Amino acid sequence: MTGVEVVGTAQQRAWVARVNPPVERLAAGMWSVPVPIPDNPLRYTLSYLIPGDDGLVVVDPGWDTDEGWAALEAGLAAAGARAEDVVGIVATHVHPDHHGLSARLAARSGAWIGMHPAEAATLPARGAAQHHRGAMAGWLCGCGASEEEVGELVGPGGPRPDFESMAHPDVLLEDGDALPLRGRTVRAVWTPGHTPGHLCLLEAEARVMLTGDHVLPRITPNIGMTPGSDDPALESFLDSLDKIARTDEEHAGLTALPAHEYRFRGLADRARALQAHHAERCHELLAIVREAGEPTVWEVTARLTWSRPWAEVGRMRIGALAETASHVRYLVDRGELVCDGDPVWGGAVPDETVRVRLPRRAVA
Repeated sequence: MTGVEVVGTAQQRAWVARVNPPVERLAAGMWSVPVPIPDNPLRYTLSYLIPGDDGLVVVDPGWDTDEGWAALEAGLAAAGARAEDVVGIVATHVHPDHHGLSARLAARSGAWIGMHPAEAATLPARGAAQHHRGAMAGWLCGCGASEEEVGELVGPGGPRPDFESMAHPDVLLEDGDALPLRGRTVRAVWTPGHTPGHLCLLEAEARVMLTGDHVLPRITPNIGMTPGSDDPALESFLDSLDKIARTDEEHAGLTALPAHEYRFRGLADRARALQAHHAERCHELLAIVREAGEPTVWEVTARLTWSRPWAEVGRMRIGALAETASHVRYLVDRGELVCDGDPVWGGAVPDETVRVRLPRRAVA
């Protein structure tokens, strides 16, 4: 990890040992609290407690299980607090390992819930779970998955978040807004990519940035396009990485507090490494399409390099497929790839432009 200095050494040791890290008191009175994720290789979300004059703000409370709630309460107790002392909750984004416990914590404490407006717009409507499964099945078919593969990915099995109970915000945080927390200034930094409304949080005085899933010390966050989305996720992510690198340099080096793995310094270097990774991924994707002719997105995804063999990826194939779709969209927008059958992305293209069979319904 060139340019990355590990600060959370106890967290790193725990990560390597495949156990949960300890609750830790950080600079400026903040606390990190690991909240377990059921049956997931990430194992936990690092929730953060930010004390102010009128109480605590909890950032990313974690996945909604009784075990997760107990871990969050234990973290609050270590900080000398209770759920009733929480005045605000910030979701860096609404994935269930971050936003799942927000409703339960708000009900106990009466705290406001804050997120970016673009993230609030992605929250599912009440009663939308069945529709979500149907849309996912259609999207998988459009990308080239077989009926058997679709059944494996959208059928029953494994812990599933209750999308219908996802909490809606009371406070919308635009880029640059300060959290409504007396006694300290923590500002929202809009970093779309991993999700449309992903937020990082900057406390310049303490020289720390809570990075959510936007920048992690070792893992590359998923940057994907899914049913109902026409967001140029990869382009947004790459631009957001530029923004974070500039912010890190402007403050002469920040300590990054990520939502997974461990604390580190070297945000600008890590951001540029992530940009380089996606450039390499685009080259790999184009090479696969040139060799295969006109493959489906599913076929391209199965041939790309992942952290484990494709046959062992399991349900995370959905995330892999979504990430491939985002790279396809990026390359199409740059004129390096054409999706046959798509009237928006079609038209005259240079002879060297490669093609992939990607029906419009697969990304819109």
